Amino acid sequence: MTGMETEADQVGSRWRDLYRKEDWWAVWVGVGLTAIAVVLFETGATSALTTLATSASKLQWTHLSQVGHHFVDKAGVYAVAFVFWALILGVTSRIMGVRLSRFLPAFAVVFVLSAVIFAVSGWKNARTFNLEAPLVALLVGLLLANTVRLPQWMDDGFRVEYFIKVGIVLLGAGFPITLVLTAGPVALLQATIISLATCLLIYWVGTRVFKLDRRLCAVLGVGGAVCGVSAAMAIASSVRAKREHVLTTVSLVVGWALVMIVALPLVSRWIGLSAGVAGAWIGTSEFADAAGLAAATSYGHTAGNEQQAVQAFTLMKVIGRDMWIGIWAIAFALISTMSWEHDRAAVRRRVHLAEIWWRFPKFVFGFFLASIAVTLITNGYPDAEFTSKVKPGLVDPLNAVRTWAFVFCFLSIGLTTRLRELRGVTRKEFATFTSGVGLNVVLGFVLSVMVFGSYWAAL
Repeated sequence: MTGMETEADQVGSRWRDLYRKEDWWAVWVGVGLTAIAVVLFETGATSALTTLATSASKLQWTHLSQVGHHFVDKAGVYAVAFVFWALILGVTSRIMGVRLSRFLPAFAVVFVLSAVIFAVSGWKNARTFNLEAPLVALLVGLLLANTVRLPQWMDDGFRVEYFIKVGIVLLGAGFPITLVLTAGPVALLQATIISLATCLLIYWVGTRVFKLDRRLCAVLGVGGAVCGVSAAMAIASSVRAKREHVLTTVSLVVGWALVMIVALPLVSRWIGLSAGVAGAWIGTSEFADAAGLAAATSYGHTAGNEQQAVQAFTLMKVIGRDMWIGIWAIAFALISTMSWEHDRAAVRRRVHLAEIWWRFPKFVFGFFLASIAVTLITNGYPDAEFTSKVKPGLVDPLNAVRTWAFVFCFLSIGLTTRLRELRGVTRKEFATFTSGVGLNVVLGFVLSVMVFGSYWAAL
């Protein structure tokens, strides 16, 4: 096979990603749901959207009998919602190569548990004990995964990356594009500082202080600086890292992400940070989108402004840091081929500026599409009509549907995090990654609170 044919095959494979990869299906599903919601709203048929948004999260119940009555009264609604989610997510997962015979039973477990978790968050005293649905979902999943031996095949229905990406695209539907334009430059600047500083520190500590494999240090550096697992896998392919390098990074990312879910909201509450400032700090310091969203949602709810906390987190993590995946992939591919391997022919084969686009997280593109679409629709309404008609008829139901996707994700994270299966790491590997953790948290605090605090507080 000639080099030209090989390159053509690679291009063809890239285009097939449009229907084979979670990134693109998250765009199609998220933007599609947003478009359907807009059509239903404009035609006055909002009841269908409300069906998907139904949950027990706002019951404010004091006796379990109230929960039981809710599920009995809404049994038909939940059945319709399950069929819808199972159809959409099942068919698309099947196209991506997942067997329906495995996906559907596992997703049924996820859906039923999610409905129960929403009921827990609907307890009258839930806020007092910080029992927000995403955090409860994560804890329940962790408890089950590490006490009950679930069949390994069920992981096909616990589609963490897919669920979180669909949720992020739907998040864009409640995110005014004007906010991105005004606060986005600050988020990009802060994210650039964090990404450069954290990655370079981890790489320097790993290679110079502990003499670790350069490929491992590259994967660790970008995993800590950008987007955890997704970034680690992208950089691993750029530098031809070993499988154990990725597993080491994933173990460290998961471990520290779980610590940060609890630690960052607690410290933010102790210091008394505003929701926006805390959301930006969490977005700067967390290593995974799902974990960060759980922490930002939890703190925002207790601080009385969940929307502001989630918006600040999204600007910092999803729009700011995640966009660095493609840039780092190109940078380390160049360093690897030209310096480590001394193979200039490989540069021409492996390094193309187009890689920035191919590795760009496509769900961010879907986020922007959903944001632009809903902003254009809602901007034509006066404030009074927006509050009385648009918010309850379009924005709130879309937010509720988004929360379902997030709860699917957080529960799946817990169900697939089997602590006994995480790869053990050496003290040198732990110290290397933790150096970046410390810088992330401290520098992120300085930037979010002292340097750009006025921007985040005013979101």
